[in-house]
Amino acid sequence: MRRTPRARRRVAGGCLALFALLWLVGSAGSRTAGASDVPALDAAHRARILERAARLPRLRSLLVSVGGELVEEHYFNGASARRSANLKSASKTLIAILVGIAVDRGYLKGVDQPIVDFFPDELAEADPIMRSITVEDLLTMRSGLETTSNRNYGRWVQSRHWVRHILSRPLVDRPGGRMIYSTGSTHLLSAILTRASGMSTLEFGRRYLARPLDITLPVWTRDPQGIYMGGNEMALTPRAMIAVGNLFRRGGTGDGGQVISREWIRESTIPRTRSRFSRRQYGYGWWMRTFAGHPTYYAWGYGGQFIFVIPDLDAVIVVTSSPNPGAGRRSHRRELDDLIGCDLVPAIRRAVEESAP
Repeated sequence: MRRTPRARRRVAGGCLALFALLWLVGSAGSRTAGASDVPALDAAHRARILERAARLPRLRSLLVSVGGELVEEHYFNGASARRSANLKSASKTLIAILVGIAVDRGYLKGVDQPIVDFFPDELAEADPIMRSITVEDLLTMRSGLETTSNRNYGRWVQSRHWVRHILSRPLVDRPGGRMIYSTGSTHLLSAILTRASGMSTLEFGRRYLARPLDITLPVWTRDPQGIYMGGNEMALTPRAMIAVGNLFRRGGTGDGGQVISREWIRESTIPRTRSRFSRRQYGYGWWMRTFAGHPTYYAWGYGGQFIFVIPDLDAVIVVTSSPNPGAGRRSHRRELDDLIGCDLVPAIRRAVEESAP
């Protein structure tokens, strides 16, 4: 098909725009270092990684930051840098970060504080064991309460009072016992943030996390009493997710100073329990695993929403995917595991080693 001169100009302009975008992506965030100081993935390995990624129909974005520099940024299947991703259960990690900020700033006494301090009416007639549940038990999914996730999720979110529904669940284990994955646990944390600070979780998150990181935290789902949902439905752009990962990578500092304490980061990433389903270890809202021999902690959301922090490579990887249920979800996660563990992390390691003085 022959193109008119006007059409040829449009194509050429599009190619120049794409070239400019790729140049900006390759150099994004470089403020003090020269281009030669930024670790770059080997061209052959990079091509293989992108070829594999492009074959994943559920994949939406893949970003890599090394030493705070955004060295790879790619979008797939209609996604873009401006479009926020539904974090799904990676929201639990953000809620845990906000709890850490609340502890640092004195809104909460500490993780040993019993939750009855915040729910005196709801737990007025509860037995002493239930009244002994602590903030840490919620952070680590070890409240002992029956889960509100999985088969119980629908009944919970359709209830008239989410907090009371959670606290009316029977104890199926002792507080501090085994891990019982439950979005209800992190929703209680959101309610605690609201009651302790006098601010909504949204306002608290914008003031103490989003603003210092220069990112946007959009409005998300609230319960019938106006409490922002803790543990699901939060949204961030992939670049904002990178900023959250880099906050932990650099020890909790932002442009305006210390956003969250190094002590909280250390405590958050200590394995405190383990999922009986995935066998992954869990801390305060962060999962732990090893990729290609490198200890990694990460936020994990349904469908394939991830923030991976790899301390010994000084790297952060962000992945977003279609959050919708359907065919291929489980195979997508396996493909991502293989892509990141077998190709991407080794390529980052090689780039870091080759850029070392």
